[in-house]
Amino acid sequence: MDDISSKDYVIIDNFLREELYFGIKSFFLGKLPNFKEAGIGAHSDNLIDSTVRGDFTYWLDRNRDAHLNSYWNLLDETMHIFNRYCYLSLSGYEFHLAHYPSGGHYDKHLDQFENRNNRMISMIIYLNDDWQPGDGGELEIFEKDGSSLLVEPLAARCVMFKSAEVPHAVLEAHKSRFSLTGWLLYQPSSVGKLFV
Repeated sequence: MDDISSKDYVIIDNFLREELYFGIKSFFLGKLPNFKEAGIGAHSDNLIDSTVRGDFTYWLDRNRDAHLNSYWNLLDETMHIFNRYCYLSLSGYEFHLAHYPSGGHYDKHLDQFENRNNRMISMIIYLNDDWQPGDGGELEIFEKDGSSLLVEPLAARCVMFKSAEVPHAVLEAHKSRFSLTGWLLYQPSSVGKLFV
C-alpha cells in the first residue's frame, strides 16, 4: 500500500500460490479457442486496430467461471485491503484473460475511458512459465519524471497501479505472452460491463 500510494504502482512477485497459479493457467489454455481480438475504447467507440493493440482476450464472469472461486476470493481480499488502507470505496471489478501472440503489443495508454472513469486500480498477473530476456512482452511503466521502467512478465508476478495516473505500454512479444488483467472499480462490475 505504501508503494502504490507513493509511486502509483507496486510489483509483487509470487503473488499466487502454486496450486492457484497452475489452476488459472490450465483454465487459460483451455479457453484459448474462445479468445477474441481486443479493441480500443468502450462499447460503441470500440475499434479494432492492430497497429495500436495486438492482443486477444476472454472476459471472465464470476458466476459462469465459478471453478475459479479461489481467484475470486483473492480479488475480494485484495479489494478489501485497498478499501481499508487506501479508503478507495471499491465495490466491483472486471477481469479478462489476455494473450499477446508473437508480434503483439499495446501502445502507450491509460486504463481509463474518456466517458467512463470508474477504473481505479489496474491489476495484472502474469502466467508465463520460463520467460527469458529477449522474449519481449515487457510492461513499460512511464514515470512522472519522464523515465520509464520495464517490468518482465514473470510467472505469478502481479503489477498493480492507479488506472488514471500511470501511462504504460506492452512491448512487442516475441512468443506467446499470457496474463490475467483487470480493474478494481468504484461501481460493481455489472455496471462496467455495459461499456466493455
